[in-house]
Amino acid sequence: MTGETRPIRVLVVEDDVTIAQAVASRLTAESFEVRAVHDGTDAVAVAAEWRPDLLVLDVMLPGLDGLEVCRRVQALRPVPVLMVTARDDESDVLVGLGVGADDYLTKPFSMRELVARVRVLLRRVERAAELARSEVTAQPGPLLIADLEINHAERRVRRAEQDIHLTPTEFDLLACLAARPHTVLTREHLLAEVWGWRDASGTRTVDSHVKSLRRKIGADALRTVHGVGYALELGR
Repeated sequence: MTGETRPIRVLVVEDDVTIAQAVASRLTAESFEVRAVHDGTDAVAVAAEWRPDLLVLDVMLPGLDGLEVCRRVQALRPVPVLMVTARDDESDVLVGLGVGADDYLTKPFSMRELVARVRVLLRRVERAAELARSEVTAQPGPLLIADLEINHAERRVRRAEQDIHLTPTEFDLLACLAARPHTVLTREHLLAEVWGWRDASGTRTVDSHVKSLRRKIGADALRTVHGVGYALELGR
């Protein structure tokens, strides 16, 4: 992912030492370079010094909570974040996505699922970087849909001439919908295209990201077709 020969670095931030050790051991066995810390203050410091490629970040932490850690780490440099929460509460999930988390897992989770989510996140970040490089080479202009401007090369979004800050996942989701405006894309299609998942186990992830995206670009921009999926509805 980084173009270097070193292993991919994963920072595990979890106050339960037993869980942290189990996650770190499994990721190490999967050939990642792993560090584990147990509070938010240490997480921010290690992220700044060690520059991990991905964070596995618990929401409930002593000192700084996971949401504040995510804010501070993302302010230093963009890094994919897999948020771990003990509560399957939609409001908690939306707040996490809003501060820069890319995906979330609810406890209890299997190590197999954790590893799968980590690998999918890393593949998606690499795919987005390759796409951005190719588009910079091609020097394309921004995509304009009504008052929405999507600059793929710079990964920037504006609406009504106002900058909108999107997480990497939100940008990829919007770009996928914008490629086929007014067309309803199923949750399964979005999972495959944006997250790289080939099964329907993460449809709630799609729903949560759409809600977060809708709050940022406007409720009128996205249409929900209940039981099916979503469409970008600007430009008519």
